[in-house]
Order: sequence, then structure tokens, then C-alpha cells
Amino acid sequence: MINRLSASRSWYTRFQYEEGVDKPGDVRNTMLVVATLIASVTFQAGVNPPGCVWQDNDGNHVAGRAIYANQSGAYYVFLIANTFALSASVLVIISLTHRFPFHLEIIIATISMIVTYASAIFAVTPDEFVKFRFVIAAATVPFILLCLIQLSNVVFKKDETSGLEFEMMRN
Repeated sequence: MINRLSASRSWYTRFQYEEGVDKPGDVRNTMLVVATLIASVTFQAGVNPPGCVWQDNDGNHVAGRAIYANQSGAYYVFLIANTFALSASVLVIISLTHRFPFHLEIIIATISMIVTYASAIFAVTPDEFVKFRFVIAAATVPFILLCLIQLSNVVFKKDETSGLEFEMMRN
């Protein structure tokens, strides 16, 4: 039994990225496929929420509103996590297609998709939910993190460069 566990643990090592073996273009294409699948699934989940929407007006619900919204805590966890995943996958798509032909069109299409997603979740979410600031924050977190990472790269690169220049001047 132990031999089976150890053998099954290493099956995935054949599929891991290996620098120098895997071509960067193939890796980029694979990441684009994965990011596109994540964007598709999260978009669909936002437009058509779990449990669907109410089909009729009743005393305690309105037609077209998410049934899942009756569980407000769970619904917000879903909205925030789903929005974060969509935003992160859109960021990956935009980043990996940088300097591709039709990059502007890709940006326009992804912005349109985000606007459509936002209008869909606003349409299916009951009016008494006013905590959309958390959903908006979840949508912006991946972009803010990317900006912070880029900023730290610039700051640390300057420090390394000035150190190299100092070393060159000393010699």
C-alpha cells in the first residue's frame, strides 16, 4: 500500500513546467487556455448564479433575482470569490496577449465582458444588498497586486543597478 501511495504521488511530476525543456510559447498558450476557461466559468456563474433566479413575483422575492441571495453570507462569499477569479483570469489574459496582434481589441472585449458581468450581477442581486463595495474591491485586487509587484520590481531593480554601478566605478 505504501508503494502505491509513493508511486501515485509522483505521477504529476511529468506534467510540471521544466525551464529549458518547455517552450515559453507553449507555456503561454497553455496559460491562455486555462485563464480563458476560468474566465468563461466565472462569467457564466455570475450571469446565471447557482440555484438560478426566481421565476415569479411573490411576497418575499422578485422575479429575476438570485435564489441563492436568500443566504446573504454565502451569496457574498460566492460573489466575491467569483469576481476575484474572473478579474484575475482577465488580468492573465491581457498580460499574456500583450504585444499580440489585435491586443487593443482583446482589451476592449475583456472590458466589455467585465461590464456585462457587472450588470448581470447587479441585475440578479436584490436591491437590499448594498455591500457591492466588497465585490468591487475583489475585482480590483488582482490589478492592484500587479501594480504593487511592478512597483517593487522597479524599486529593487534600481537598488541592484546602483549597486552594480558602484561596483563598476570602484574597479
